[in-house]
This record gives sequence, structure tokens and C-alpha cells, in this order.
Amino acid sequence: MKTSLILSTYNWPEALELVLLSVKKQRVFPDEVIIADDGSTKETKTLIEAFNQEFPVPIKHVWHKDIGFTKSAILNKAIAEAKGSYIIQADGDCILHPCFVKDHIEFAQKGYYLFGSRVNIQKAHLRSLFEIKQTNFSVFSKGIKKRTRALRFPLLSRLYLPKPNFSKKYRGCNTSYFKEDFIAVNGYNEEFQGWGREDSELALRLHNYGLQGRRLRYRGIVFHIYHQEKSKNRLEFNNSIESSTKRNKAAWCENGVGKYL
Repeated sequence: MKTSLILSTYNWPEALELVLLSVKKQRVFPDEVIIADDGSTKETKTLIEAFNQEFPVPIKHVWHKDIGFTKSAILNKAIAEAKGSYIIQADGDCILHPCFVKDHIEFAQKGYYLFGSRVNIQKAHLRSLFEIKQTNFSVFSKGIKKRTRALRFPLLSRLYLPKPNFSKKYRGCNTSYFKEDFIAVNGYNEEFQGWGREDSELALRLHNYGLQGRRLRYRGIVFHIYHQEKSKNRLEFNNSIESSTKRNKAAWCENGVGKYL
């Protein structure tokens, strides 16, 4: 099974550098890394080109012009180009545990999608984080909260079984699924513009399509770097799209990935 690791980013090369360093430390590598870039300036391109000189797997940079928060569109474009049959997804501000890719691959199974835990790196720790380029964390590390989520305990993770209903613990910054299932629901709904609900609405449609979600508790861990919240000026509209998906039990969106295939 070939895997594609998708990392979404926008104008934060300092954070993306740490994420790519954490990819280099993976116990199991994906077959490729695709950067889904929502319109960053040339600094991000320069960073990716530098990493590509000595990276263990190919890095592809999928970019489009900055017209505002259009994460759904750039993720669709990136995943459309993925060569892997299995998609592992994180954000460009989430440092990966060394077993992140390994854990997602080991639990990949037809009929399911996966989602893992997110540990928060606190604002006060950012200066030290970037100065020493820290990518190693444990449950005892300084500068994190929700630290029990940093505990990797494979035996306990087996207790978390697939569920037919959507979990509010789902986060699009730590998820994986088969590409064919993503295409079957037409991927991300590009009616979403501005922050909010694009990830959860996709997961809802995957459930409506017939998949179950499995939580990777005590496995599949990421460490989210603190940043200021994005503007929520489109949240009310985005909520209405998600509510329609719930109400109509929709599995398909019209404005999705199909146009790039």
C-alpha cells in the first residue's frame, strides 16, 4: 500500500520546517509528502526546495494564488495529485510523533477512516521551540498542555474501536483515509471559504457514505504549535453547510475534488 502524507500550510515556513524535520525522523516513511500550500510567499517555496535536496522521500509542492482562506480547494488539488492509495493528513503547524505515519498505516483498514490526538504546544514555549528547532516531545516535556495525549501506549489504543457516528474529537490535522473513499464523496466541499467546519463536514459525509471512524488514542500523535486564531467571519455560513449535510445525510458535495481528476 502506497501512502501520501499531505501537509497543509500558509505563510509559516518556521513551523513547516519543524514539521518536515519531524517527517525525517519517522520510523516508517510515507511514499511521498505533498505540501498543500494555500498561497504562501516565496519563503515557503525556498524552504521546500532546500529540504528536497536531502529528504528520504519526494516532496511535491502544490500551490495556488492567495485569495483568502481556501484550504478546501488546495487540499483537493493536493490529494488529486497524490500517488498513494492511502492518504495521511496533518497540518503544517503540527509536529509529528516519530511513530505517526507508522501508527496510521498499521490501523488502516477498508471501511474506516482514522483520527488521532493533538497535543498543544503553549505560546510561552514558542521562542525556545524555534530557537532549538525542537521536534522531540514526551508526556513530561515542558511547554505542552493536554499532556496525557502525548502518551503513546499501543496496548491501550486497541480498546478504541470503530464507531458508526461522528466524534467531536475529530480533527482534520490528524486523520487518514483511503483515497478512493475521499473521491467517492467528492473530497472537500469548496463552498467552504474562511476558517471552520471544512474538516468535520468531510468526515460527516464519509459516515453518510458508510464508513466508520476509529480514534487513534495513545497512537498517531501530533504536537500543535500555538498560533493566533483565524478569523471566524465565515463561520456562520460554514455552519449552515455542515447543518445541511447532517440534515440531508449527504455523502456527496457538488463543488469538490472531481474537477481536478
